[in-house]
Amino acid sequence: MIPYSKQSINKKDILSVIKVLKSNYLTKGPKVNLFENKVKKVVKARYAVASNSGSSGLHLACLALGVGKDDIVWTVPNTYAASANCAINCGAKVDFVDICPETFNISVDELENKLIKAKKFKKLPKVLIPVHLGGQPYEQKKIWELSKKYRFKIIEDASHAFGAKHYGEIVGSCRWSDITVFSFHPVKIITTAEGGISMTNNKSYYEKMRSFRENGIIFDKKKFKKKNNYLGYYEQISSGYNYRMNDISAAIGISQIERFRKFIKKRNVIANYYKRYFKNTPIKIQKVEKYNFSSFHLFIIQFNLKKTRLSYKDIFKKYRDSNIYVNLHYKPLHLNPFFRKLNFKKKQFPISENYGEISLSIPIFYEMKNKDINKVIKITKSFFN
Repeated sequence: MIPYSKQSINKKDILSVIKVLKSNYLTKGPKVNLFENKVKKVVKARYAVASNSGSSGLHLACLALGVGKDDIVWTVPNTYAASANCAINCGAKVDFVDICPETFNISVDELENKLIKAKKFKKLPKVLIPVHLGGQPYEQKKIWELSKKYRFKIIEDASHAFGAKHYGEIVGSCRWSDITVFSFHPVKIITTAEGGISMTNNKSYYEKMRSFRENGIIFDKKKFKKKNNYLGYYEQISSGYNYRMNDISAAIGISQIERFRKFIKKRNVIANYYKRYFKNTPIKIQKVEKYNFSSFHLFIIQFNLKKTRLSYKDIFKKYRDSNIYVNLHYKPLHLNPFFRKLNFKKKQFPISENYGEISLSIPIFYEMKNKDINKVIKITKSFFN
């Protein structure tokens, strides 16, 4: 089976895990801090809070921004559940902004129109969570300007976009956002097995995310209420969660981050190969703007079903029967049973719904062989003979 994406593990990654297993610390040791510092250096952000998943990182970001009951948070429909769950789990109400049919990212025009209406009815969002789908940066600069005008905060869901750039600025620097969250799941650009990290340039957000990650506990003596404390003393200042990353995961990340540029370079080589061979076919490819550099976590294509006798389900099955593990990223969230119970309806976000009916992610990963790339191309082109 050729997966749509997979991790690349080498001997150094394995030895880094063995070293931690033989050490005194499997968790709450030095590796997590070292990994945070490595990521900070790459993305040029001031602060980093590693967590046990990207989903946890998004939740920490919402908590740090004070998202709570009766607040409104917006995201896009074509995303993983965590982009919305992070706000719902804070008690907030979630709504969606439709996407651009070319880039598959949040539409600036749709967003601005929705903001104008929301201001009129006094229902502006407290936070917007745009997604860098497939590793292609969304319109960060334009949306940052809107955030200043309409006074909402921005959490970048950059789960797909480690190493991506917008106008030469690396995603994660938080130049055009309040907090950026990465995921290090095995299919992502680099992996920590499971893991995530939240970047920010705001010290207050950083301290809150660290505290919430540690069950609401702080260890900074300068922040303690009790002045006459003792060695090992700590204080719980709020409720929180155990969202810590362990040292085994961090060790993998420290090793992997040394190769992230190689990983992205190979993904871009494969993407360019696909683009060349699909150029004169009834296949639409996610548009990467000239001022963007995509990390190509995913290679998303759309089918013109009028040019083939096959249905979308037929195409999906033929790939799988050919041992090519394609997938849809993602079924529009608002069409899932949970959100239907929240009164979301079909035809509310037509571009996202159309996206979910004609899009697939085809294989792209660092260790993908040329014969596998050619097989994917051959099967794909056969749908239109």
